[in-house]
Amino acid sequence: MNITKNKVASIHYTLRDSSGNILDSSQGQDPLYYLHGANNLIPGMEEGLEGRTKGDHFQIDVSPEKGYGKRDSRLVEAVPLRAFGGQKIEVGMQFETNEGQVVTVTEVGPDTVTVDANHPLADQSLYFDVEVIDVRDATEDELTHGHAHGPDGHHHH
Repeated sequence: MNITKNKVASIHYTLRDSSGNILDSSQGQDPLYYLHGANNLIPGMEEGLEGRTKGDHFQIDVSPEKGYGKRDSRLVEAVPLRAFGGQKIEVGMQFETNEGQVVTVTEVGPDTVTVDANHPLADQSLYFDVEVIDVRDATEDELTHGHAHGPDGHHHH
């Protein structure tokens, strides 16, 4: 069975950056289950998995445009330090805004904190090493919900 729209695939993956550093990996954990064609993965990853079958082992190189996008300088802003309610703020900390956007602290000044709402992997080419563990038809429930439910039925991470 091939990975096509409305199939649930389980994959093991290792993600590296252009220097070969491992950024993320499912090795040693449960495989990642996802519903193909429902935009649950970055576009370059879905394109690379299209048509693959159980047992395939391959690499997918994803450009920033098909990954987490290009950096947008408009997503970087200085916020008054007092907005953080007196807590200690350090570079690298992440916060969720009222709009549900995740921002990363990039600079801490005496009165302001610079936050960046770009994805940490924006502007980066991504290199995935992928192994397809299994492919199956999605259940009615999964199609309704728009995501895979994994091996044990329904649970959200």
